Amino acid sequence: MATASYGYYQGTIFTAMFVGYTLYYFNRKTFSFVMPSLMQEIELDRDDLGMITSSQSLAYAISKFISGVLSDQISARWLFSIGLCMVGGINVVFSWSSTVTVFSALWFLNGLGQGLGWPPCGRVLRKWFKPSQFGTWWAILSCSMNLAGSLGPIIATVLTQSYSWRSILFVSGMICVAASFFCLLLIKNEPKDVGLPNIEAAAKKSKGGSSSDESTLSEFLLSPYLWLLSVSYLVVFGVKTACTDWGQLFLIQDKGQSTLMGSSYMSALEVGGLFGNLAAGYFSDKALAKQGTRNYGNPRHFILICMMVGMSVSMFLFRVTVTPDSSKVWILCLGAAFGFSSYGPLALFGLIANESAPSNYCGTSHAIAGLMANVGGFLSGLPFSTIAKHHGWEMAFWVAEISCGIATVGFFLLRNIRTKMGHVSKKAD
Repeated sequence: MATASYGYYQGTIFTAMFVGYTLYYFNRKTFSFVMPSLMQEIELDRDDLGMITSSQSLAYAISKFISGVLSDQISARWLFSIGLCMVGGINVVFSWSSTVTVFSALWFLNGLGQGLGWPPCGRVLRKWFKPSQFGTWWAILSCSMNLAGSLGPIIATVLTQSYSWRSILFVSGMICVAASFFCLLLIKNEPKDVGLPNIEAAAKKSKGGSSSDESTLSEFLLSPYLWLLSVSYLVVFGVKTACTDWGQLFLIQDKGQSTLMGSSYMSALEVGGLFGNLAAGYFSDKALAKQGTRNYGNPRHFILICMMVGMSVSMFLFRVTVTPDSSKVWILCLGAAFGFSSYGPLALFGLIANESAPSNYCGTSHAIAGLMANVGGFLSGLPFSTIAKHHGWEMAFWVAEISCGIATVGFFLLRNIRTKMGHVSKKAD
């Protein structure tokens, strides 16, 4: 084992995590994917739907935060595999249920399981890949969500023509459970586990092991930039989640489009998101390499703000220009444009939160920003559906559009504040 190359383990481990997290994400969205079919069998109003989706978002926010803090103390492979098995089992039980109360309780548990997925991935990637490769592989692994999100609606729509929504959730859950055992076998926490030198230790040695950028907890938490990132992340993630969870129903119920068109729009959104994710990482890395790091402002901000503007514009065009007679190509283009411009900022917010924090609070910084993002995900559930129930989908999406616009303007105005969190020496400042 000790003589095996890094390449073999890197390839095997990354493939296992990619497939595993694709299944994580697919089984996070199965309720949204089969929602039209489920509503034909069980009478659910918009408040019921919002309660179910919000219960998952709330649990996911709590679980991901706790998992992020604890992931350094618990075996990553066990954490990842247990979560995947739990998510699969919940989907199976969900397929046997029929009441809103049970749906909400099960989807809350699904959210708890979902939170165990991403933090272990970040830890394993950092252990197995060099710092210069970390961002690239992070972006590629993030594409597993786009893959599941783009193929999921189409697969679910096609399958519901021949099978019930219960069968789809049952089979999907069982695949998850089976995959969790393969992930447990294939994923290794770090090179040391298979007799290889740890990459992270070698990188620190070559760097000199400096820890001069460490700060106290109070210095870190009092950094305005941490909260600017977190609040912006909350809005962007909330708006993106509202569009992915409710965009299909908006198209079908308000815009007079078919179920297939609704699912096709969702798939286009995820395909656009895949390219947006990669583009944001690549071009912001280019900007950082060209301009270098600094204490005030961040070279990644230009790409971030441009994409947030793109979100607002694509949402406006989607709300105003789509009618029952609209071109299918136009609707798909709007979906791809929104996906491209929304997934990019989501990738950048997490990345910037990590790299701008003191070395001893990188994980905490990402956990706080992620927690705020998931609060946005919760607000996109029941609160958003309540607006839709009383004022219609048009008004609900207008509120999301305006929220995104305000966040974009605010971030633009504050783009040059001190971006180095925590303590900065007077000489460096």
